[in-house]
Amino acid sequence: MRLQREAPDPLYMQLKEALMAEIRDGLYESHQRLPSERELAEQYGVSGMTVRQALLALVREGVIYTRVGKGTFVAEPKIDQQLRTLTGFSQDVRARGGRPVSRVLGAHVVNADPEVAAALRVAPHSEVIRLARLRLADELPLAIEVTHLPFLRFPDLLTHDFAVESLYGVLEQEYGVALTVAEQAIEAAVAEPYECDMLNLAPPAAVMRMQRLTIDSAGTPVEYVVSTYRGDRYKYRFTLQTGGK
Repeated sequence: MRLQREAPDPLYMQLKEALMAEIRDGLYESHQRLPSERELAEQYGVSGMTVRQALLALVREGVIYTRVGKGTFVAEPKIDQQLRTLTGFSQDVRARGGRPVSRVLGAHVVNADPEVAAALRVAPHSEVIRLARLRLADELPLAIEVTHLPFLRFPDLLTHDFAVESLYGVLEQEYGVALTVAEQAIEAAVAEPYECDMLNLAPPAAVMRMQRLTIDSAGTPVEYVVSTYRGDRYKYRFTLQTGGK
């Protein structure tokens, strides 16, 4: 792709699009090193500043990443999550041919704070189960999930090892819970220091925070989850329909 100096788009944007096209076409594979800034400048006949602007834009979009002293590399494609069906993390990863892994960061019975109590429709300070997990796919950390469930309804839940067992599987098989619908909200945020550590992110890093309230077939809230997903590894896709005339 030749850059057009007379085109309305800045040269760095044209270079960014050219590099993205080469990555999409398979010229560079995931984790393969890109040519140096000097090599790209010579190849495309632009200044080093133009190359740096293009690479920075690609880093911001999660298309490439840098390693100090080693160069710039192609990132793995983002996980394209279509928000149509209610599925768990493990099910999503397996559906893409990956290997899901969970590391339990904490599993305790705590008193519900006002936000959790309101979501689960329990009295303030009621006992709830708090299950925090780091979710990985093929050893790559992707998300931190903090789940709350009413303790009175699931008193023996913590006898299970959720590093190897599926929470949704236990709820269905042991407690007969049929999860039918979830209310979900997503917002962009800047990762906290501990989130950068857990998710292997270099600060400042963008993350997506997701709040989900899962409801059973009787219309009763079952779990309230706050998840933090890597912004450089996920994108969400929605299908919208018109409301009619």
